[in-house]
Amino acid sequence: MGLYIIIAIVIIILIALFITYNSFVKLNNKVKEAFATMDAYLKKRWDLIPNLVETVKGYESHEKATLKEVIELRNSAYDKMSDNEKIKTNEELSKGINKLMALAESYPDLKANENFKDLSNQLTKVEEDIVNSRKYYNATVRDFNNKVEMFPSNIIAKIFGYKSKNMFEASEVERQNIEVEL
Repeated sequence: MGLYIIIAIVIIILIALFITYNSFVKLNNKVKEAFATMDAYLKKRWDLIPNLVETVKGYESHEKATLKEVIELRNSAYDKMSDNEKIKTNEELSKGINKLMALAESYPDLKANENFKDLSNQLTKVEEDIVNSRKYYNATVRDFNNKVEMFPSNIIAKIFGYKSKNMFEASEVERQNIEVEL
């Protein structure tokens, strides 16, 4: 009788272990899928930047530092970056893009340029897609991190090497209020 109880307990523990492990696999794959979606939009923005920079170059006079910063970030080998490097680089790139877009306010001719308008519209759409994909990514990371950090699943996470993942957070520039002058 005692042997049956021990076998039943072992079976219950194994079932719990399998269920928890499989939930880690499922959540980890969800995080990867969410990152891949976000990464596609980040790459799309990445590819728009050279065209935007070329359009702005004609108006650059004293904004060489802004252009240089954006160009240097853009010239990084995107496909060779780790996920965390992509997140960090894109946060920096967002700052540079905001500066480039602010340049248009200083140059009415640039603002009226059809190529700039088109690129700006494309960039705005991509930025909206990035925001939505970041929300989804962060939600999946939150669920995964909860599973990694909460008891008793944290024990299984440690056994199988699952670690918390980084959220894609708004940069300091994105957190600041935008000043509108009329």
